[in-house]
Amino acid sequence: MYGKNTMTNNFKKLLLLFTIIVTISSCGNRNNYEAYFGGEITSPKSDHIYFCRNNKVIDTIKLDKNNRFFIKFDSLTPGMYSFKHEPYYQYVYFDKNDSLMVNIDTRHFDESIVFSGKGNEKNNFMMELYLANEKDRNSCFSVFDYDFDKFSKCIDSTYQKRVTYYNEEKSRLDWSNGFDFYVKARLDFSYFSKKEYYPYAHALKTGKKINNLIPNNYYEYRNEIEFNNPKLTNYTPFVRYFTTMLNNMALSKHQPYSVSEDDALEESITKLNLADSIFINEDVKNQVLNTLAFNYLLEDKNIVNHEAFLERFTELSTDNDEGNEIVRIGQAATDLKEGKKLPEIELVDSYDNPVDINNGINEKTVIFFWTSCSKSRLKDIDRKIDLLKQQYGEIDFIAINVDEDKEWKKTMKEYSLENACQLRASNFKTLKDKWAFTKINRTIVLNPDGTIKRGFANIMDSNFKQHLN
Repeated sequence: MYGKNTMTNNFKKLLLLFTIIVTISSCGNRNNYEAYFGGEITSPKSDHIYFCRNNKVIDTIKLDKNNRFFIKFDSLTPGMYSFKHEPYYQYVYFDKNDSLMVNIDTRHFDESIVFSGKGNEKNNFMMELYLANEKDRNSCFSVFDYDFDKFSKCIDSTYQKRVTYYNEEKSRLDWSNGFDFYVKARLDFSYFSKKEYYPYAHALKTGKKINNLIPNNYYEYRNEIEFNNPKLTNYTPFVRYFTTMLNNMALSKHQPYSVSEDDALEESITKLNLADSIFINEDVKNQVLNTLAFNYLLEDKNIVNHEAFLERFTELSTDNDEGNEIVRIGQAATDLKEGKKLPEIELVDSYDNPVDINNGINEKTVIFFWTSCSKSRLKDIDRKIDLLKQQYGEIDFIAINVDEDKEWKKTMKEYSLENACQLRASNFKTLKDKWAFTKINRTIVLNPDGTIKRGFANIMDSNFKQHLN
């Protein structure tokens, strides 16, 4: 139903070697839970991948000189896993004794993924479904303009076609109940998310509230959702769904056109309260609260009210782990208030010399971040700086790269990048923890004395110039 990529010759050779290894190994006792995972990465971003379960790293697998990786698990519990080659990740499902290879090209990460080996067909189907859903997410915004009947017919038709294909593949492959749980969840939550998004998206796009025209049974599917099932907690389709659902529920209690910082605070606290009433399992609830808090703190405009938000968050959450990322972000945000100096982090120049960011600031300074994973954005920023320099000639610009060293210097050779002083964060974790770094379009504005004028801004915003006056 959906197109698949062809394998490269190198990958075919690797697959042949992998098949020989697995075949020889399979001659022994297969009553254990041995499993194999390997592959090849074109244009890698680093020298390793992470193999994870429930967002926790199980193994770090190094790439060899040919950008290939391979690992044997003496015992691997059947279930859903993920592999990360930052900043990218994707899911992979292992049944007992599966032996999987994956071909990846980081230039088109998701679209390039092809699985081979024992267990490949079900995983390729899951990728096809993922890509189809992503295509919907990126192209279906026009359907939210439709009236209710037209909208329902449109998304119901697409859903039924996916269900038919799902049933055909399920019958053909006879996959396990464990895999079926996740693939059916991916299918359903994509559909449910559209239904949740429709009322407030329609109001936002057309100016017409649709809530009173929605039938009473519109949200009946919520009654069938296992909100407290721990297997769903970290699964992206479910995370997207409950985030959209809570947005919908909160906005039904508030004006859907809220734009002020106080409105955003009120709505987000409503979401916390709703989550507290819906999610009963303590671990699930804590994870949901963490997700809501992270999403709230991700928005620059919300950071001014972070203390009031976190006060309610800590009242509801029972996650007292000192390593809780939300607590760290909240503390870091406090340390980035106006008038303070930037906390020290490890920065180096292009010659690998250490740089003290607080030493030598004597003009108003704009600090922005970039990665070679988003070169089009880098070009846009360069153009924006050109315009700002014409209007504010006295302002200095500092660009901080967040890539591995080799990626940074490689990109530096491809682009002139002469509009800003170029530095690199040599310890990404320190950057995250001390500067509350949660997204690449973050911008910091400093006063001429080096104190913080605005700790959370975005250089690409149309109103960014207000922070320079």
